[in-house]
Amino acid sequence: MKTKTIILILSILSPFILKAQQTETPESWSLTDCIDYALEQNIQVRQSILANLSDKVNKKQAKANKLPSVNASVRQNFSWSNSEDFTTGSSEFTGNNSTSYSVSSSLTLYNGSRLNNLVKQAEFDMQAGIYDSETIKESVTISILNAYLQVLFTAEQVKNAERQIKSTTEQLNLAQERLNLGIISQSDYLQVKSQLASEKLSLANANSQFAIARVNLMQLMELPVNEDFTIVNPDLGDSVNQNLSPLSSDIYAIALEIKPQIKSAEFIKESAALNRKIAEAGYYPTLSAEAGLGTGYSNLSEAGYFNQLNDQISPSFGLSLSIPVFQKKQVKTSVSLAEINYQNAQLQEIDTKNQLRKEIEQVTVDVVSAQTEYEASLEQYNSTSESYNLAEEKFKNGLINSVDFLYERTNYILAESELLQSKYNLIFNYKILDFYIGNPITL
Repeated sequence: MKTKTIILILSILSPFILKAQQTETPESWSLTDCIDYALEQNIQVRQSILANLSDKVNKKQAKANKLPSVNASVRQNFSWSNSEDFTTGSSEFTGNNSTSYSVSSSLTLYNGSRLNNLVKQAEFDMQAGIYDSETIKESVTISILNAYLQVLFTAEQVKNAERQIKSTTEQLNLAQERLNLGIISQSDYLQVKSQLASEKLSLANANSQFAIARVNLMQLMELPVNEDFTIVNPDLGDSVNQNLSPLSSDIYAIALEIKPQIKSAEFIKESAALNRKIAEAGYYPTLSAEAGLGTGYSNLSEAGYFNQLNDQISPSFGLSLSIPVFQKKQVKTSVSLAEINYQNAQLQEIDTKNQLRKEIEQVTVDVVSAQTEYEASLEQYNSTSESYNLAEEKFKNGLINSVDFLYERTNYILAESELLQSKYNLIFNYKILDFYIGNPITL
């Protein structure tokens, strides 16, 4: 009956379970979907999370080292001896069976604050590890953003190439009619036909680039490549240019407060400073308290087992002071190495801040340059578009030959391609700017 009940419940719930499993993978992936999935699947991110768990365990152990240690022991001993009776001259072989029980505990009372500093160091190491994990996540996010925009860019290239082929096919049909009527020469007709063949090759290249971009994005996400993978085509708006004038000093001041690599470098430096204090604790004496309780039993005694255990209870308590006198320069060497490591951590923090400053200085220049390039590309596109529309009208009316028309068309195609590149380059640089000031990476 129980088995039948379970089967019935599963049969009822199975459609809902399957539906839930299917909805886990979106039909079209947004940028946020891609980033979230990549952060869940990325091996480096997952390894950093495991490293964080290890740091957490180490912190707990550092705290536990301050607690007293307690040990219990039981010893069973057997011995034999040959005893001689001098009055009778006889000897007897006897055996001894004894059992001892003991409990001991020890606690470090003072060791130059070494244990306390070890706890603080474990906390700093754990915090540094958390920020290291965040740094890896940010790196993955930027990689996904770049790959996602590359898919959008190549997809638009494909659409442009298809639109160009459609337009040129119409021009070729018109040229065929004019050739049949004897209005244009065979050479003019072949010029248009050659242009169509060239645009078909451009479409093939665009499709290839689009396929490569899709595969690259899926691989960065650690998602098995499949043909059903599609991404959301966000509405980027007609006005891409935000006309920003970012100041690197302002952005750098914000980034210093929020970027995880800076926080990690600070905690690593603090941990190195504590490592020096931990090494210096070797110069100081160590005071420990010890306590114990023991009892035992022997078969040679006439008293009973439990009576012996009760009568032989022997508590003990003592203090132990260990004073370092000569340690073959081990402490001095440890302190010197800790000092070197601390100075290295200081330099690493400075280098991390300098690297961040350089990246921000570069991105502020890139944003301004990308805005200027986009505006120039837009102006060029508008100009060549008007010129091409006029040339197309003249070609349809037979006022210009195919050579002049195709010259205008080539300029238009190049201007359209440059505008598309400058558009996505500008979007990418805006998102990198958002990244450094802490804004969410979305489209």
